[in-house]
Amino acid sequence: MAKIDLGQAPVREGSGYPAPFHEMAEGRTKWQLGDAGGLSDFGVNLVELPPDSWSSQRHWHEGEDEFVYVLAGELVLVTDEGETVLRSGDCAAFPKGVANAHHMVNRSDAPAIYLEVGTRLPQASPCHYPDVDLCYDPERGGYLSKDGMPYPKRVMA
Repeated sequence: MAKIDLGQAPVREGSGYPAPFHEMAEGRTKWQLGDAGGLSDFGVNLVELPPDSWSSQRHWHEGEDEFVYVLAGELVLVTDEGETVLRSGDCAAFPKGVANAHHMVNRSDAPAIYLEVGTRLPQASPCHYPDVDLCYDPERGGYLSKDGMPYPKRVMA
């Protein structure tokens, strides 16, 4: 059956960033709907972002498209061009290879809920984080400082 039982979907809480970069996304919860539905070409996540949380560190991907659609609440999209408020029914797209770093911040007093859709590759592509000393390079082992030193793996609770 194609219907996905949200209660059976894999859930990820927080982020996989190394310390201290994980702290701003600690309250984020993602239901991995694409995984639950057996999708292989693209990922789909239902995300709940509590007040005062970030979706991620500001970033851009070399080889992965991203799309978000806000279902409830209010978010501030932060890009290289500045800030834009996103409310229920608003969406944003981030084409692969475009060096316009982005993330969303919940500055409201209520949770925000959005869908996030992205390219699913056999191996992740490099990702750039211009605001902090962080980059992601799967060929060099994952998260690195900008001078190429690997970060220690963070123990996930």
